[in-house]
Amino acid sequence: MHKFKALEPVRLQPGHKSQKHLITPKNLVGRLPSDLHLIILSHLPVHDFPAYARCSHATSALAFDDSLWQKRWNALGVEKQGLSATLDDIETHQKGQVAASRAAAPPTIPVDDEFGDFATVDVLEPKPDELGDFVGAFDALAASAKPLLPPMTLAPTKDTFRNKFIRAHTLLKPLLRYLSSPPHHILSEFSSVASPSLRSQAKLFHLLSLFLSPTIQPVNNYDVLALSLRSAMDRFDASLLSAFDVADGKGDEAAMKEAAESSWELWDGTGDWEMGKVWAEKREIFYQHGWKPLDNITNDRLDFTPMDEFMSQILEAISEHGSRAVRIFPPPAQVLIAFADRIANEVVGEYITSLLERAREVSTAMFLQATAACFRVSWKMVDAMMLAAEQREDSEITRTKAEDVIYRMFEVNMDEYLDEEVEYLKLVFETICKNWDRQTSAKSSDATTNSTARFLSSHNPAQVKRNVLTSFTNVLLLPVTIVPRTVNAVGGALMTGGSAAVQGIAMLNPQRWAGGGAEAAGNGAYSRNLGRDGGEMLFEADVNDDDEETDNKTIATFTSDTSTLATATTRSSETMAKNGKMIAEATTNQLELLLSLDVALELIHADREALKRVEAFAGYPGHYGHRVRDTIEELFILMLQTLGERHVTKGFSQATERMTEYKPSEHQETTSVAPLVQFFELVHIGDMIQSMVQVYFDKELAPHIDKTDFLNAVVREKKRFENALDESVAGGLNAGTDVLMNQVEHIILTLTEPREYYPPEDAPLDLGPTKACTEAINCLDKHCKLLKGSTSKEVLEVFYQEIGIRLIVILQKHIKRQIISLNGGFQVIADLNTYHTFISSLKVQSIASDFSHLKMLGHVYVVEDAKDLAQIVRDVTRYGGAYRPEDIYEFIQRRSDWKKIENIVDKTMYNLSFKEDCVIC
Repeated sequence: MHKFKALEPVRLQPGHKSQKHLITPKNLVGRLPSDLHLIILSHLPVHDFPAYARCSHATSALAFDDSLWQKRWNALGVEKQGLSATLDDIETHQKGQVAASRAAAPPTIPVDDEFGDFATVDVLEPKPDELGDFVGAFDALAASAKPLLPPMTLAPTKDTFRNKFIRAHTLLKPLLRYLSSPPHHILSEFSSVASPSLRSQAKLFHLLSLFLSPTIQPVNNYDVLALSLRSAMDRFDASLLSAFDVADGKGDEAAMKEAAESSWELWDGTGDWEMGKVWAEKREIFYQHGWKPLDNITNDRLDFTPMDEFMSQILEAISEHGSRAVRIFPPPAQVLIAFADRIANEVVGEYITSLLERAREVSTAMFLQATAACFRVSWKMVDAMMLAAEQREDSEITRTKAEDVIYRMFEVNMDEYLDEEVEYLKLVFETICKNWDRQTSAKSSDATTNSTARFLSSHNPAQVKRNVLTSFTNVLLLPVTIVPRTVNAVGGALMTGGSAAVQGIAMLNPQRWAGGGAEAAGNGAYSRNLGRDGGEMLFEADVNDDDEETDNKTIATFTSDTSTLATATTRSSETMAKNGKMIAEATTNQLELLLSLDVALELIHADREALKRVEAFAGYPGHYGHRVRDTIEELFILMLQTLGERHVTKGFSQATERMTEYKPSEHQETTSVAPLVQFFELVHIGDMIQSMVQVYFDKELAPHIDKTDFLNAVVREKKRFENALDESVAGGLNAGTDVLMNQVEHIILTLTEPREYYPPEDAPLDLGPTKACTEAINCLDKHCKLLKGSTSKEVLEVFYQEIGIRLIVILQKHIKRQIISLNGGFQVIADLNTYHTFISSLKVQSIASDFSHLKMLGHVYVVEDAKDLAQIVRDVTRYGGAYRPEDIYEFIQRRSDWKKIENIVDKTMYNLSFKEDCVIC
């Protein structure tokens, strides 16, 4: 076992002992740590400290810890509550009593005795240890603690929390003997201790109430004494209330202020402050009658003129009484807020409740508008409270507190209002969509309706869109009147009569862009019958078709003498005359009628009205603030869903389905494919709708959401709407491409003469393109130009590329159907050159190179020598790898002299001859 001796923890033993040595007697008091003793002492009543301190020197030292006395000193609130002057008054009073007693005592004769120091004792001013079981014990504590504490700790001059508390305890404890008397005796005794002012006496009561608190517990029966003190304070508070009433009757604000501040000192913070409550109850505004909330509804319409008169009296009361409350009551009492809160709940709240109940009976639309209008009118109370608060710089009344008064008043209506707002908007959207479906069905069944182009009628559709968006943006920037006073019905919405023409998006004239076929949507829907009564023009998107530059100025002329919207004069017929006849005569397949700016404007208008109403509550805090923001997002999402699913996507789907039914052979027009032209107009309208939604989103929704938050419900729904529109346009363009290329193929087939490429030998040689080629290119060129400005560059490039690929296939099939002579070959080359020029103008490199190779293919029809022709066919690099020799061989078979040169071409190409190389058995 000797080898294990080195492993014994011999050197660890001293360390172990040193760890035990860390717990020294100065950290352990008895068997408990000193920290635990301090925690116990922090809850120990003051009168038990001497008994604890006499246990040992260690406990005596702990009793001097200043952190214990800091807690009790802070509980007195001398510095925080400004009660130092009260302690000084008590000290002055006690010194005066001692001086008076000494002066009244009989004279003494100095006598030599054997008692030494006892001869100098002042019987009129005994030592502090004779005043009670605690104060004098401090000297004993100091004596016992001297050996353990450094000299500076016991320096009598140091201003410690313990010394401060000793002074307060010394001054206040003698006053406790009066608390065993009845309340009126207590008041009479205390009146001589402090200065005679009401405020000083109130401070004395306040200081004593803090002194007898459970935190300090100065004596054994502190709780009994506290009850006696509270009875005296209640009696004193009653006298203060009487004094306040007398001063209030005289209008003496100085006396009212002194009584109010004194009463506030006495209030223990439980329940309502009696003086502020009684003062508010005596205001005559709570007892006035004669207000008639139902007068705001006349002939089932809103007119808030009576409510304006009602609110003027409310604001006057807040201004008059609220200003006085700020001047006379202590700022922490917040009497103005309590007074306004009571007015809001008992006067304004009852008035609004009666009004909203009646509005709810009339219609949901009136209820919604009345709710927002009542809130907006009630908001004036906030400004009135802030003006009243300016009477005092330290009023402690913030705007947030004033706003909370109105928010609390309206909380009872918020749940019903927000739910009804969403449900009513769904109903409005459903009505708009049903009206549009009914109009679309009626127009589709009317074969005599003319198809009228709007955007396509201008040389510069993009400029027309910019003008429309400018007008639309300007309207979004106009303020919306929430509070109705002179009623006017416009499109089912209630607005101020003097500014009816400028309210909301309803002022935009859809006929300016949607043609004249739109009719009124019926009751409660967006009014489009704007041409009545000879009104003036509101907005005009002026496009000068003789010049690319247009007038961007928006002409806005507002009328105040009529209750109907003014109308916008349209000049689409003149524009059509200048540009010529671009669109085919109407058929039952009028695709542009499937999508309308009217409906988009109606939906945005209805959504904006609801949004502006809800925005009045946007500042709501807490739970209802979240609900308001969620409702704002939900309203916009509803508009996007309705506009996308019920109108845009549905319209494009029907347009695509109808385009697939188009048969070129049933129509005489060759240069224009009516369904495709109408679909391009539909694409322009869809792009215009998307632009308006984007503008509406940027102007109205962006302040309420984070546009960069891709997880936000509004941002996601907007992206889904845009994707659905792009997919609808892409699907329609795919069907439109089929229709367009079918038309081109039909043109080439029908307009190509039987001997177009095999003319007689004596016929004059014309190197220009054939009629079929010219018409086909005109058809393609017109439709390609119509799509510019309505889709993105990428979509346009894909469309052009698809057209080029399909055109090559059509031309190859067309050439293989012909018999081409030598002179006809030059005609083929002329046509192919014309096609190549057109495709090059589209500036799509991939298809331009394919047509360049196709153009080279025409040379096989103008080569006379068969051997040279064979060499051309074998030259793979000549066509850039686009055509194999077998493909070229198929094309040269359409030569008129093919039977003559077939053997030579075969022999030259494949080096074989049927006579020499083939043996027939």
